[in-house]
Amino acid sequence: MPALPAGNRPPDKKYPRMDFLVLFSFYLALLLIGGVTLCICLKTRYLKGLVRGGAQLFSAHVQQHNITKNHTFIILHLVLQGMVYTEYTWEILGYCQELDFSLCYLLLPYLLLAVNLVFFTLSCVTDPGTITKANEALFLQVYEFDKVMFPKNGRCPTCDLRKPARSKHCSKWLWMLQLRPPQQHGCVCVCNRCVHRFDHHCVWVNNCIGAWNARYFLIYLLTLTASAATMAIVTTVFLVRLVVLSDLHQETYVDDLGHSQDIDTVFLIQHLFLTFPRIVFLLGFVLVLSFLLGGFLCFALFLAATNQTTNEWCRGDRAWCQHCPQAAGAPSAEPRVYRNIHSHGLWSNLGEIFLPAAAHYERKKK
Repeated sequence: MPALPAGNRPPDKKYPRMDFLVLFSFYLALLLIGGVTLCICLKTRYLKGLVRGGAQLFSAHVQQHNITKNHTFIILHLVLQGMVYTEYTWEILGYCQELDFSLCYLLLPYLLLAVNLVFFTLSCVTDPGTITKANEALFLQVYEFDKVMFPKNGRCPTCDLRKPARSKHCSKWLWMLQLRPPQQHGCVCVCNRCVHRFDHHCVWVNNCIGAWNARYFLIYLLTLTASAATMAIVTTVFLVRLVVLSDLHQETYVDDLGHSQDIDTVFLIQHLFLTFPRIVFLLGFVLVLSFLLGGFLCFALFLAATNQTTNEWCRGDRAWCQHCPQAAGAPSAEPRVYRNIHSHGLWSNLGEIFLPAAAHYERKKK
């Protein structure tokens, strides 16, 4: 283990002070400015034309090679997860054992990893609830139509099926790029199916999230967030314990002007970064990942508790008025706003996620 400065070090010892935090902040600012610039440019016709042209080339490539599934993001997901756990095992585990950390505490991320991989696999391979001619009539009985977002007797122009309430046709790439529907320009879609209780298409599991695999996806997201947060906590505790044991926070250093200064938080972080660069970088990565995944998890739990899907939430604030197709021919009709008619209390809503078959048969009996 790299040695930290010992206690009672003479105050005239010079420590190199690097302004890497300023440089790192400058780097983040450049990324932010670049992202904002890209978002502004996306509104221009020129860049939209480039995106549309690139999407058409991609679609032509799909047609030529008959691609039906793309496992790139699955491979990327597993590679990133493997790299994080390799760094954790190589850099953190041995040090923590030397500092007498509890073994159960250190092995918790591996337990979460095992559970996460199981539900990741289930999210990838489970049918989300594909609607076909054979089960079309059955799915039509599950949810009632709200006559606003999901009109009765609506049909999917691609599948030529009656659309059950809360269903959606997933065409993955083309809809994400907001291009015209595939039947208008002949492009091949990767999913190209109607999904019962469609939530969204997740590229990380290369599958739609619908009625039959939403429970697996929710547990996958929960364990993924918990594993990132657990590794962040273990790494933070490790670094804090090192600082306390070495009394580094009580040391002083001589600045560039020759003045003796107490070690502040910035200097302490810089020293830890210089001493354990890979560990500090890992900590920063899993912290950012924990916040991002935690935010998405909270959003997913909110949707589950209120019996909404991501698709419905994104479209739910629209005011449907006399200009909408559903209200065509009725110019005097009052504006209609979508309201969630499927929420029946917290436990009933969660039951539809974790026991979709039971909820389906219960509704069918009624």
